Amino acid sequence: MIKMLLACCLLASPTLASENIADQYPGSMLYSKPIEFIPGVFSAIGATAPPSYDNAGHNNNLSFIVTGDGVVVINGGGSYLLAKALHDEIKLVTDQPVRLVLNENGQGHAMLGNSYWTDQGVKTVAHVDAAEVFEESSAQSLRGAQSRLLERADGTRAVLPDETFEKVYRIEFGDLEIEVLHLGPSHSPGDIVVWMPEQSLVIAGDIAFHERLLPIFEDTITIDWLETWEDEFEPLQATYVIPGHGHPTNMAQVRRYTRDYLVYLRQKIGAHLEDGGNLAGAYYVDQSPFAHLDTFNELATRNAGRVFEQMEFE
Repeated sequence: MIKMLLACCLLASPTLASENIADQYPGSMLYSKPIEFIPGVFSAIGATAPPSYDNAGHNNNLSFIVTGDGVVVINGGGSYLLAKALHDEIKLVTDQPVRLVLNENGQGHAMLGNSYWTDQGVKTVAHVDAAEVFEESSAQSLRGAQSRLLERADGTRAVLPDETFEKVYRIEFGDLEIEVLHLGPSHSPGDIVVWMPEQSLVIAGDIAFHERLLPIFEDTITIDWLETWEDEFEPLQATYVIPGHGHPTNMAQVRRYTRDYLVYLRQKIGAHLEDGGNLAGAYYVDQSPFAHLDTFNELATRNAGRVFEQMEFE
């Protein structure tokens, strides 16, 4: 059964994703029930659509590792009740207590659930840059969640991580070797990956995307993201990848829809600039090879505009 599940996950393709797929776990706030990807490592796969009332803001992956000496959770979740729903699922899997929560970045869907975990006495940890971003944007993130989720946001508060780190945070629970790494600039400030070298598995967070188009934010510097990918992420040579969004997969898939997309878009914008093109024209560069990805309609033109603004002054 495990081999069949691994095969399905590794072969996961963007055709499996759809913004129109209904809630896959109606009995829970979670969009989908956690699956065991490899022994001891579970992930509740979020919707590939933007956060909404219907998906309870669960549009990123909420993962956890059963170590033998406690549970490590990756992502606090987008609300108090969403974090509680994940905890309820953890309790069905193991009697081990949750001992640590890692926030993969400073976005609301990674940190707003810290309010629940803090109330349970669980330590929360994030990169120093992610904590700074959340401190600056937490009021806005909380208002956005309350506006979208209504009563599903009940109990949610903005709570900063208990501890921060800069480069490496090592975890010694049970017999597992777990390294939390800040590899460098990528999707957003303070992005981290959780690396399990013995299992050759990386919980990649938002450094790696597939199934949905990646978003380029105002502070997403694409040339730096590519450098981090080539110099730090790819050399991990991970066999298994749990991305920040989308089903567990392999390095080839996330390379195709993250690194290759960034290279492609930069090439298109570069050619547009060489032809004397302006910002208005940049929005219409051809991105059709990636049009099958979820959130393409929401993000493609915005991505092109932001890459143009960056490359205009490189």
